[in-house]
Amino acid sequence: MDDYMFRSYVTECKCVQEETQYLEIFNYSDSSRNTNEQHRFRMDELPTEFGNFLHRRGAFEPPKLPPDVKLTGGIRLVLQLDADHTETFSPSYISLSHQDYEEMVRAFHLPFRAIESSSVVGPFFWCAFDQDDDDPHLQIIFRKSDVRKKGRTRGWELMLSHSFRTHLTTGYAKGTPSSDLVESIRHLRACAAQVLHPLLLPLVVLSHDLSMKNDVKQRSAREWLRNLEHAVSMRTEVREEDSKYVRDAMVDLDQINRDLVECHSQVLWKRPQAYQEIIKLVAAAMDRFWDRARDDPAYGGRGAEVDRLHRNLLARLDFYQAKLKGIENYAHITLERLTIQRAALYNIIAQKESKLGLQMAGEQRRLAHAAKRDSTSMKLLSLMGAIFLPSTYLASVFSMSFFDFIPDSPTDQGAAAAGGISSSATTTSSSSGDNNTGGGHIYSPVSPLLWIYFAISVPLTVVIVVGWRWWDRRREVKYAQEDADIEAGIEKMEAQIMATMRKRTLSKVRTWDVGFAK
Repeated sequence: MDDYMFRSYVTECKCVQEETQYLEIFNYSDSSRNTNEQHRFRMDELPTEFGNFLHRRGAFEPPKLPPDVKLTGGIRLVLQLDADHTETFSPSYISLSHQDYEEMVRAFHLPFRAIESSSVVGPFFWCAFDQDDDDPHLQIIFRKSDVRKKGRTRGWELMLSHSFRTHLTTGYAKGTPSSDLVESIRHLRACAAQVLHPLLLPLVVLSHDLSMKNDVKQRSAREWLRNLEHAVSMRTEVREEDSKYVRDAMVDLDQINRDLVECHSQVLWKRPQAYQEIIKLVAAAMDRFWDRARDDPAYGGRGAEVDRLHRNLLARLDFYQAKLKGIENYAHITLERLTIQRAALYNIIAQKESKLGLQMAGEQRRLAHAAKRDSTSMKLLSLMGAIFLPSTYLASVFSMSFFDFIPDSPTDQGAAAAGGISSSATTTSSSSGDNNTGGGHIYSPVSPLLWIYFAISVPLTVVIVVGWRWWDRRREVKYAQEDADIEAGIEKMEAQIMATMRKRTLSKVRTWDVGFAK
């Protein structure tokens, strides 16, 4: 079943090209013969050289040893360090050709199930024995992949197989530049004398993944949280020049909200609970290995170097477990404080929105009063029109030539009849003898009483304008008082709303020392 599913999954996978290296570490009973080599495969000779490396042919053929020298342990790895293809850790992608990948898995006795873990995200560890009773292999899958960042997949992957007959660990390791796999391989080569233990490389990778970077990140998140607490609670010791959240005496709530979310994600980086489960699985794998190797003379038995290394690795796992427990508690407190600050921020935003609603209601009331004033002005204009338009209309009608209210003298009537001039269109005036010519009269088109019109209309207009101005000033004073009453009413309404909100929220509040007052 495993063989069929493996071939089926490999066929469905897509291939990407990555630079490939190999690592060989061999330890002998004669330490002068120990080897520790890491080299790149030439791309033009990759198919041939890769197959020779897998099957230990040609340049990779095992050396001929004297009868008194034997191989005590070693590790042989196919490496793809700094894998930089954008799809290198995407599901159903492999970074070797289908033929090379299948040949590597079969020649190195790697777990067939590893191809099914290409879609796994986060840390993943699996360990079990294969079904070869003649030459049992302890198979290990240890990987961590992440979602895309800046268009690229990230992560690292280990596939290992340890033979209890040859005491060799074979495997495949791949990692992107963001991983610590390069440092892990350098660490492994520095501990070449201890490669007999198959869990050495997984522990090295785990130690780099749980390095002090995680602790520093949690401390940085806590410091970030303190700045957010200062900004949200508006503590008196916070000054504008010391806080990036205060600008011109105003708090940037949008920036605080974004930073709260980012700080929360920083706290959840490398979640301790996930790694605690990984440590338990690694510890179980170590027990599974030691149960098989304890009685094997090749591993030295109790008190030997492998036994001391095994106990050292177990102690390191206990150390990581305690460290992760502390980080878990520390992160839990940070998350609780972030929750409190988020609730406080939402409360502040709700209050500001309520205040904005009150301000809008106040502006609407002001607009309503302004509209009322405009309607009052229109009513005044209508009233003035109602007063003046009738008299204006009557004056216009009676000033027409159809009406004549000035009686004519007989002389004027005769002169008018002789000249064809209407008596209503002229005005006679008496004059002295110097102005009489031939006994006739001089007619003036303007009445000498015209001054009466201006003497009455001008003072009347002045009186009306002054009176209207006086009345308008009194009206403005009245409106100003109404505006003051409106503002006072808005503030009173806001105070009542906030008091009601506080009463509902704090109806069951208790002070810190209530329980200790007695």
